[in-house]
Amino acid sequence: MRTELVTTLKRKATELISEVSAAHEPLLITQHGLPAAYLVDVETYETMESRLKLLEGIAKGEKAISEGRIVSHEEAKIRMSRWLD
Repeated sequence: MRTELVTTLKRKATELISEVSAAHEPLLITQHGLPAAYLVDVETYETMESRLKLLEGIAKGEKAISEGRIVSHEEAKIRMSRWLD
């Protein structure tokens, strides 16, 4: 992954955005020698957001199972039929 200074981003924003969009590779922006931000293209960002939502849903389900908050298949069908009718 490439790294650029925040001053480079200020000077070459259009060029860097084009490069990130074409390569679909994040760009790490540093400020005072420390990581400050990532520049990513829209498609990559939206894919990451979708994956994160899916993982959060899985984590909620696993937590519900570990807490014993489960229902039978028949009960689930009854509850879902209320939404689908």
